[in-house]
Amino acid sequence: MNKGFSHCLQIFPTDNIGETARFYENIGFRAVPYMDAAEPHICLYRDSVEIVLTMTDQEVVPNRLRYGSGYDAYLISFNQKEMEEELSRAGVKIVRPLDVTDYNNHEFVFEDIDGRWIAVGNKQ
Repeated sequence: MNKGFSHCLQIFPTDNIGETARFYENIGFRAVPYMDAAEPHICLYRDSVEIVLTMTDQEVVPNRLRYGSGYDAYLISFNQKEMEEELSRAGVKIVRPLDVTDYNNHEFVFEDIDGRWIAVGNKQ
């Protein structure tokens, strides 16, 4: 039996859950709504990534603005170049093009509809 952590999912509060879900559907995620749940939310699935959208009545403030730095999520991928090209074709804003970071990751960063910066990368 394997012990320890195995996966992580990201939770994104949003003040427009339908619009945010459509953004992620446009980039290949499958949306599954649970709007009648005690805590209404939408689960987004693509490959082995899951993002949960929750509703808030507050403005979404990305980490880099709230804390002065930081991404809002980091997605691991083995084909960053293809992912960057796919997102660019879908009209997604690439805020940092594919490059090697000072921590030796091959990554790019895109911005979602709520202004979050999402890194996509992996160790070289």
